[in-house]
Parts: sequence; C-alpha cells; structure tokens
Amino acid sequence: MTSPTPPRYDVAILGAGIAGSTLAAILARHGVAVLLIDAGVHPRFVVGESTIPHATTTLRVLAERYDVPELAALSSFEDTAEKVVKTCGQKQNFGFVYHEQDRPSDPGKANQVVLASGYRRAESHWFRQDIDAHVYHLAIRYGATARMNTRIDDIEIDPDGGATLRSASGETFTANYLVDATGFRSVLAERFGLRELPTRARTRSRSLFTHMIGVEPFDDVAPVPYDPPTRWHNGTLHHVFDGGWLWVIPFDNNDESTNPLCSVGLTLTGDAVDDDRPAPEEEFRAFLDRFPAVAKQFANARAVRPWVSTGRLQYSATGTVGDRFCLTAQSAGAIDALFSRGLANSFQTVNALAWRIIEAARDGDWSRERFAGLDAVQQRMFDVHDDLAYSSYVGFRDYALWDAVFRVWHTYSFYADSALEHTLSRYFSSQDDQVFRNFERGDSPLAHSIRELLASTRTTCEAVERGELTPEAAASAIVERINREHFFPDYLPHGKPEVKYIDIGQDTAMEFMRWTRTDAPRWISESFA
Repeated sequence: MTSPTPPRYDVAILGAGIAGSTLAAILARHGVAVLLIDAGVHPRFVVGESTIPHATTTLRVLAERYDVPELAALSSFEDTAEKVVKTCGQKQNFGFVYHEQDRPSDPGKANQVVLASGYRRAESHWFRQDIDAHVYHLAIRYGATARMNTRIDDIEIDPDGGATLRSASGETFTANYLVDATGFRSVLAERFGLRELPTRARTRSRSLFTHMIGVEPFDDVAPVPYDPPTRWHNGTLHHVFDGGWLWVIPFDNNDESTNPLCSVGLTLTGDAVDDDRPAPEEEFRAFLDRFPAVAKQFANARAVRPWVSTGRLQYSATGTVGDRFCLTAQSAGAIDALFSRGLANSFQTVNALAWRIIEAARDGDWSRERFAGLDAVQQRMFDVHDDLAYSSYVGFRDYALWDAVFRVWHTYSFYADSALEHTLSRYFSSQDDQVFRNFERGDSPLAHSIRELLASTRTTCEAVERGELTPEAAASAIVERINREHFFPDYLPHGKPEVKYIDIGQDTAMEFMRWTRTDAPRWISESFA
C-alpha cells in the first residue's frame, strides 16, 4: 500500500489568532482550500481587548462583502452579549483623565468621547480568549482545516510553486500561498530579512499588563467630582500622565456579564523603555505610590494571572508582500495599545487581503503584483498610528498640548469612521465591490487632508521635543489649524479647548451630514457625495 498524498492547499495561514481565523473563515466561505496552523491552542490569554468604531464597522463590511453574517454579531456589545458570549464588557466611551505627580486631581483636565449616543450601539471590551476561540471555530465550521499545537520548523518558498512547511513532528504541508499572521516573532520576517532595523517608528514605549479582580470604578473613588456624559466605568479609561498612561478595561460593567475580571496595563515611554526595571508587580505598585488618585481604584485589587512585562513595543517591516507570501496584522508591525487601533488595523488588513486571495485562487495566478496594494495599506496604517501615538506621548508632558492632540485624534477617527460608514452605505445601495476597492486606496481629498493634519501635529510635537516650541504654543498652533481648515462646523467642539467632552447625538449627527452637503469645504463634501 502507498501512503495517501497529502492535500495541497490554496492558502496556509500561520497563526490562528483573531486576524488569521477571520481571514480563514472568509476564505473557506468562498471555497478557498485553507490550512490554519498554530503552535498553541485555544483558549489563551490575549490583550488588545477594546473595540473602536472603525474595527466594528469593518466587521460589518466583512460580514456583508464576504457573506459571513456571523461576523456582524461581533460589531456591537449588545449583539455580542446576545449571540456570542456573555464574558465581555461594554464600551460607551473613550475616557482620558490627566494626572500630575504630587498634585491634586483637576476635574478640568479630563476628556471623554461618547461612543454609544442614541444612533450608535455600544462598543465592546472583548474577553479575547473567548472571542478569538469563537472566530477560530467559525473558520472550522466554514471548512478551514485547522492544525493547533503544530509548530512549523522549516519553510521553503518557491516563487513559481508555492510554500512547503515542515512541522517539528515531521509532517509536511504544501500551499500555493502563505500568510504569516504569527505576530512579532514572524518566521517570514526573520527568514527574508524584512524587519526594519532600526524601526522607523518615532514612538518608544513598553508595557506591563495583567487581568485583575476587585478593581473599583473610578467614578466611585475619584478624589474630586468629575461630570462626564457617561460613567468612566462604562468605557475604556485611560489614566494619562507625563511619561505614559494606564488602561482600565472592565469586563463586568454590565448586567449581562458573567466575567468579574478587569484588564489593566501600564505603558511607559522615555527612559523607562530602556532602564533597568523591577518585577512588573513591584513596578506597578511603585507607580500607584506616585499617583494616589489612581491608586484608589486598586486598593482591593489583585492580579489573577502573572504579569507580563514587554520590551519596546514598536517594530516594522521594510515590506509586507513577497513572492507567494505576505505578512499581516501584528506580523507586519505594531505601535502601541493607545487608541485601541490594533483590532481595526487587523480587520482592515483582512479586508484588503481576502478579495485578492479569492481572485488569485479563482484565476490560478499568485503573482506578487496582485498583492502589491496590501503593502501600501499596511504601511499607511502603521505610519498613521505612529503619528498619533508619538504626538500623544509628547502631549502627555503638558495637559494643554495633550488636549490639542486629543482633538486631532478624534478628528482623524471621526472622519475615517464616517467615510467607512458612507462606503458601506453605498455598497448596500449598489452591491458594487469597487466602492471598497476605491476606499482601500486612501487617495481621496479627505483622506489626504486628515493625514496631513496628523503629519503637521507630529512635526509640531517634534519641535516641542527639540525645545524649539513651548507646549502652550504648540497646542495653540494645532487647534488653530483645526479651525482654520474648517474640519468641523462651529457647533462641534473640536476647535474649542474649553469643551472637554465630545458627545455627538443623533440630531447633531444629522445636522453634520447636512453641513457636509452645503457649507463644508469641497474636499469634505466631495467625499460624502
């Protein structure tokens, strides 16, 4: 008897995390022969738990564009709790509370963006071990072949023939195309020398994080009265200070949740990135000693799993597409957890890659040129996130400057989200996939304008870092540009530093849409035509 010939797959995906599993589910749904390989197993501890509108709207795009309706159930907290799992938290807001060491808290130095406001449902705090496992099993249900606990020791790539993978146990797998979604220790980035050394990222930060129990809502223990539109505890809370920020992401902030845990992470910049450091639990306690207003949240808290302490978080790639392979999501590069952009970037990458693979499998053409646009998407997302994070860390030195950068971040996010929503609406009307391909290129006048705002904010913050500009002058220049270029009508608060909370309800949103068709600058109105 002869041994059966092992199957040849259209695509092998290394890494069964959220990006790899989402891609596998979509491809399998469209008849692509997919092998999903991971050295670990599910469930497993993962951070990157806070969704944002760009991530959840992209999930809706993936559900509609690729006919995988189960993904839409993850696009709001309410649907996730009803249809998927009851271990997640709700996210009604993005909250930022500014602290200065050895100074009392100042309620005038706090910002909040309300996310669940009348016409919008709540975002989520994903308990990632459950969400990732759910999407992994979705891929299997659609027909992906999964091999967990399978470590790949050797990879050969033939530009004309595809990829050959050999496991530690001696198994051999072959595929026409290879997707690396393994993360920082990307085997392909190392194999082909694709890591950008040193990274071009201007952001420098590291983190320590864990899951805790017994974390008090800041609303209940704040030393001074704050009056945000929604409770800090009902969203993702950032305690911001000169030198870094602390995230507090509760999973128990709703009646539906069966999960008592809270994700807690301290992210530091400056000399703290390279300095010698104590054990992470000691470092966290030392931080709380410096900021007693924050410490009140943790008076009765304890970690329920070992702390993780990272080195520098930032890494990048000179290129993310090669002959018969590509790097995606965290394999391609990473900046920082600030602004929770990781999930959005992962889903945008999946959206840009899936249609290319489906067409390549249909045509039998896996040429590198078909995937070139994916690299542009990923490199652009990396640079945008770097501009935002770098400017924020400089801004953390002085509240007025941070407040100005906060307004730039929301300007960028607001327009990026609105443009994606508009594109999805156009697809519902036309069922023309070209609207997504046009959006992916990112070459609209609106896209250029908001990226120019980010770039000018970054160069302004670089001048502060060099000592050429005071934080106060930099803050004024940034806000003045937002106003001068008429990014918003006067009734929105982005150009008004005295307005700390942004709550755009349904009536205001409708009025804004009328403004885009009447009095808005041409580069805005054309984007919403």
